[in-house]
Amino acid sequence: MNRPNSYSSPSRPSRSSRPSRRRAAGHPPSATYLIAGGSMLAIVGLLVDLRTVFRPEPVADVCQTIVQRQSVLSRSELSRLLDIPERSSKATVQNVVSEPYCVLPSVEVRANVMAEREAYPLEFDPQTWFIILYENGEYAGYDFSFKR
Repeated sequence: MNRPNSYSSPSRPSRSSRPSRRRAAGHPPSATYLIAGGSMLAIVGLLVDLRTVFRPEPVADVCQTIVQRQSVLSRSELSRLLDIPERSSKATVQNVVSEPYCVLPSVEVRANVMAEREAYPLEFDPQTWFIILYENGEYAGYDFSFKR
């Protein structure tokens, strides 16, 4: 039962008749590689939160100097403070409030500008502090600190 080795299937072409899939040197990678590489970069982008990488160091709300232990901010004082426009003089703000509970460490809010901070516990919620910022003797804004 000797059969010749030249058997070829009608549905499958012989090796010699298939076109070569090899690329010539110097050709760019196929779209498959580009899609695979882009998908890997997208997965890494989803897994890494860049906001945590470039987040500035949190500012400590620890009193540097206690000024007036009994100082609290009433609802009416808070309401009047919220109506004061930014860049008003420090004296305008001090006409509304008494001495602060404490002075917090200065912070750099904008490049090369240090901001002084004063803290006032709220009369109706002593665990929450109202923090006033001053830059160069002007009212620069406010913040709330809730974790007391």
